[in-house]
Amino acid sequence: MEAQDTGYESKALESFGRQAVMQTLDAELSIQGPGIVFIRFPFQSRFTQQNGYIHAGIVATILDSACGYAAFTLMPQGADVLTVEFKVNLLRPAKGDHFAAKATVVKPGKTISVVEAALYSSEYGEEKPVATMTATIMTMLQFSKIEE
Repeated sequence: MEAQDTGYESKALESFGRQAVMQTLDAELSIQGPGIVFIRFPFQSRFTQQNGYIHAGIVATILDSACGYAAFTLMPQGADVLTVEFKVNLLRPAKGDHFAAKATVVKPGKTISVVEAALYSSEYGEEKPVATMTATIMTMLQFSKIEE
């Protein structure tokens, strides 16, 4: 896949830095190339459910952002993205020291892109799949930010 904007990497990192929810999760974005990103974040007990696992809502949040940023790396200059649909499969409880989501654009499109992602946990040096997501991401050629 080819990026339409040569500054896609810095554009994506700058956008990610504006996401308060990713800051709250101590998440870090790394871009592997056009259409492929990783988001890593550490275990934090404040994001667990009653059994001590990372809450499914947090898992979905990380996967959604990973899918969105994978698609974002392929957008033309001045465009943004918005998720319009996703499906999550929870494969095992989200436990571990830290987590990494990898997202890859399966089918880029002018208006709609399809992206797949997987979240892996790392515990005692062993990596295990936690969840997968398939997302539909919409290209937004003109957008406005919500004012506070």
